Amino acid sequence: MQVSEIGEFNLIKTLTENIELKNVSSEKGIGDDAAVIFTGEKRLLATTDILLEGIHFDLTYTPLKHLGYKAAVVNFSDIYAMNGQPKQLLVTIGLSKRFEVEQITEIYSGIALACEKYGVDLVGGDTSSSLTGLTLSITCLGEADKNKIVYRNGAKENDLICVSGNLGAAYMGLQILEREKRIFQSVQNPDFQPDFRTKEYVLERQLKPEARKDIIEKLAKNNILPTSMMDISDGLSSEILHICTQSGCGCAVYEDKIPIDYQTAVTAEEFNMNLTTVALNGGEDYELLFTTPLADYDKVKTLDDIHVIGHISPAESGKMLITRDNQQIEFKAQGWVGF
Repeated sequence: MQVSEIGEFNLIKTLTENIELKNVSSEKGIGDDAAVIFTGEKRLLATTDILLEGIHFDLTYTPLKHLGYKAAVVNFSDIYAMNGQPKQLLVTIGLSKRFEVEQITEIYSGIALACEKYGVDLVGGDTSSSLTGLTLSITCLGEADKNKIVYRNGAKENDLICVSGNLGAAYMGLQILEREKRIFQSVQNPDFQPDFRTKEYVLERQLKPEARKDIIEKLAKNNILPTSMMDISDGLSSEILHICTQSGCGCAVYEDKIPIDYQTAVTAEEFNMNLTTVALNGGEDYELLFTTPLADYDKVKTLDDIHVIGHISPAESGKMLITRDNQQIEFKAQGWVGF
């Protein structure tokens, strides 16, 4: 059987379903945004991510400094999704012969900038030659109090479903970059300049995303502890299904409540794309998706840049998108496909 036939998540399930944790210090293993390890008063959070040239990024339009910054930030996002704080970063890099020292330095300058902004220490890693271009593998370590860690499996019936920021912008930024790349290749003019006017926001969301440290701080300040949480990397549809499946529940998400930026809407219309499909399945937004008890509604509704988009329902109700004309459509994971 080919890996593409079963998909990334079924592959992970196949590879890990018989793995048993043997050490008492391993409190949480595979299945969340980060592993949780007992180290004393605090809990150590550990996550890792790999970025492959030609799969996760295209150096035709991705500046190396931006790539380094993004590679670090997406790992910070996983730690925040556990309601923790990132503390240390390890970087492993594979390089083909075409890369020069100055280019590698650019990548690390982006990583260093991200670490400086988020208060994270770059503490180690590894380097190797590569026959397949550029590879970046990042491991991030963080910490959290045991009773404040938020997993994916804690959603309860009647919980509010919330998201930070807005969705779909990163995907539309990718569409613009891919379009301008095709034009560049077709004109074969080394002086060609892409047209990025009025598209700065969606391009930044794709090339230089930010982790939502501010949302974690805002929730803590207002004494809101989510019942479940994860970051939106593969698309809202995929992530809401993760939470519902692991929590054993259903959901109702309202189409008209999904936050979308004006520039995202304009760009989707330009590409003749359905705006809701873009917001649900685009991915790489790195916003936080979380659930919280209904009793927190009065607190949540006053918080800037946090949006209530639905509620958790009994499992037998299904996982439903409620459209603007009040139709119910079952959620399907149509976001990023890893294989």
